[in-house]
Amino acid sequence: MNIVANWSYPTAVKMGRGRIKELADACKSLGMKKPLLITDRGLAPMAITQTALDVLEEAGLGRALFADVDPNPNEKNLEAGIKAYKDGGHDGVVAFGGGSGLDLGKCVAFMVGQTRPVWDFEDIGDWWTRANSDGIAPIVAVPTTAGTGSEVGRASVITNSETHVKKIIFHPKFLPGVVICDPELTVGMPKMITAGTGMDAFAHCLEAYSSPFYHPMSQGIALEGMRLVKEFLPRAYKDATDIEARTNMMSAAAMGAVAFQKGLGAIHALSHPIGAVYNTHHGMTNAVVMPPVLKFNRDAIEDKIERAAAYLGIAGGFDGFYDYVLALRSELNVPDNLTAMGIKPDRIDELSAMAIEDPSAGGNPVKMTLENTKSLFEACF
Repeated sequence: MNIVANWSYPTAVKMGRGRIKELADACKSLGMKKPLLITDRGLAPMAITQTALDVLEEAGLGRALFADVDPNPNEKNLEAGIKAYKDGGHDGVVAFGGGSGLDLGKCVAFMVGQTRPVWDFEDIGDWWTRANSDGIAPIVAVPTTAGTGSEVGRASVITNSETHVKKIIFHPKFLPGVVICDPELTVGMPKMITAGTGMDAFAHCLEAYSSPFYHPMSQGIALEGMRLVKEFLPRAYKDATDIEARTNMMSAAAMGAVAFQKGLGAIHALSHPIGAVYNTHHGMTNAVVMPPVLKFNRDAIEDKIERAAAYLGIAGGFDGFYDYVLALRSELNVPDNLTAMGIKPDRIDELSAMAIEDPSAGGNPVKMTLENTKSLFEACF
């Protein structure tokens, strides 16, 4: 089944195999004549990246690449990206890759027009209004994984290299003008990355669905996103070339990011400091801490999870859903706990302090305190 679709929610999304061929047209539609393609070091030499550069070059848009991007991008990568953009005389960004390439690409496009430091635009109150929005460069986003949903997000996660704290930088104009979701770009993902990014999408949907805030639109999107992951992630994991499964996982990833406007929770509040301190894969870390967080939140979300289980065709209410999560993790070879990830429990106090400061903590259905967060971390080992 060949899935092809054009959506304008929450921005223009070109979904379907082979649509990377439309990259140059997407750039031109936003007024770009000389885009800079930004991706991470691992993707830079790969065929999919070279193909994207070929498409731009053949259309007369040059062949410019910046790939000095860490797995958890930081302000040093950002400064280097801004310099490359300005030195090259570019007029737009193609943010290409998984979460790191997309986040850094979007942040470069944002920061090229700013005079204040990036930390002045953290997602706190109305800090985003400090920005000069006229200086923000246009962005085309091209995801090569199916997880973060950063291609339809209005923020970037940038790690402060001094403090190792992940900061969410926000502005409405971070939202790319055009998104190209070509499932063929995700075929070469290693199994571990397919599993980790897929579980990231599931975590976004699960946490948005469980969040106590009122946003019925996000609630509905989160529920269907979980269904797509349930149906298609095991297929994509088993057979890398299953294009129908890859397409649906790209949809689920975008849906998770749209849904988490409603809020995230303890899964992400734990995962962010672990990733910042130990450089673990974000989606895989989410998958590891998911069952303890479900138990932690049980009293507050039991009715909601029963409804979700019924929609997903899972018998047994909350317990059935919990068992399903364990079975899915097992099928995807997710480590059983943080110990199995190679992390020692010697920094729980520090991680707990970081977790309750994380913006995601505010969306958890059970209020996170230093004490209960320490106990939750202990349950993850």
